[in-house]
Amino acid sequence: MAEVNLADIQGFILRGYTMPAVRHFLLRVGDAAAARRFLGGLVSGDEAASPQLTTAQVWTVKPDYCLNVALTFDGLKALGLPAATLSSFPAEFQAGSVSRAESVGDTGPSAPALWDPPFNSTHVHVILSLYAAGREVLEARTAVLKALFECNGGMAEAGRRDGYELPDGKVHFGYQDGISQPNIDGAPGRKVTDMQPVSPSGAFLLGYPSQFVDFTYPVPAPDEFGKNGSFVAFRVLQQDCAGFERFLSENAPKVGMGPEKLAAKLCGRWRNGVPIELSPDTDSPQPPIPREEYNDFDYVVSPVNPNGFDDRKGYRCPIGSHLRRNNPRGERVAGGDDGRKHRIIRRGIAYGPPFDPDHPDDSVERGLLGLFIGVSLLDQFEFLMSQWVNEGIFTPGIGGTKDPILGANDPASSKFTIPDPAGAKTITGFSRFVITRGSAYGFLPSATALRFLASAPPTP
Repeated sequence: MAEVNLADIQGFILRGYTMPAVRHFLLRVGDAAAARRFLGGLVSGDEAASPQLTTAQVWTVKPDYCLNVALTFDGLKALGLPAATLSSFPAEFQAGSVSRAESVGDTGPSAPALWDPPFNSTHVHVILSLYAAGREVLEARTAVLKALFECNGGMAEAGRRDGYELPDGKVHFGYQDGISQPNIDGAPGRKVTDMQPVSPSGAFLLGYPSQFVDFTYPVPAPDEFGKNGSFVAFRVLQQDCAGFERFLSENAPKVGMGPEKLAAKLCGRWRNGVPIELSPDTDSPQPPIPREEYNDFDYVVSPVNPNGFDDRKGYRCPIGSHLRRNNPRGERVAGGDDGRKHRIIRRGIAYGPPFDPDHPDDSVERGLLGLFIGVSLLDQFEFLMSQWVNEGIFTPGIGGTKDPILGANDPASSKFTIPDPAGAKTITGFSRFVITRGSAYGFLPSATALRFLASAPPTP
């Protein structure tokens, strides 16, 4: 097992908090020196003076709040980081999500010109994420933090995004969420049963051997600022729930199945989380599949899956399904054995009220606040979105298609194929169900990096 300093690493990189509420503050730096002192205060160890950053250290008693912070490249500049440090960051992070939008499918209704402010500007410098055990805790901690960052912290609130857990841990489309996460070497907590290899620490943390042989991602300079850090794509994703439910009810009869089975084919899981690969005909198999085994499957027979179903043709789980496109597991993909080298950590929570199918067209916006974390925005988040979600060339059987749920689909060209021994069934003419309302690329500094910020004088 890799030796990582859990006390130096932001907690949500290595584990989920399972808290029902979150508030993401989008902050703009006005006074660099004051902002640096505020950020340093988050790791001062003085809880009475400031709420403290939540690290990956194992807690004996679960706290009532967790706090994390991300810095955009515009934020690093606003904080007065020297040119040598700024230039040591990867090009895609320096460019930012607005400049990289087209490459990840943020076009048409998802284009940056249509994003909600402040995401369509350069004013998002710091993303301060406050997770809470409930609304009362959220508001109480908000009052403390707001007083600190606005009065003496040199920052103004450019916006905020709130999220609240939906009943049964589902997202607005009705699926159980947060099931498939990589097991990470050195991370705390229980490991779920999974046929996929444990991901090396360096797939998600700077300064450790990565998922690629004999390669470690460069650490931004100096080491005390870059090591144990990571990167995040923060995304506000609006979900067209009414359109998705209409799609299911209208197209299910065309392919000879019920709406729930079509929903399972699109995603790769039944809406209760049971993988269709292990239970192709029902979401309630007997005997039941334990939840900790919901990831214990593969699409091919192999030494680690000797008794599994050979589903290379996608008869159980369509090759173009959301789950399979984003994590092809042991399936052969273009580039050889790269199918397991682009794993990503997903932290997400719903925003907006629960969707009521009896009143589908209520004109209320709802969706997902998603954080997509990895050591490389280019090789993880951007690779998934460009190559696997919105392109169909990485494996046979999905040419000319996009992810049916997350992809930038256009009715003029959209297509989803459900393989079947009796003949494939294809659905066409559907629109995109997820619209990007905002996005920002952030660096997740270590506790040491925040102390460095507080102690080093800003560049004039």
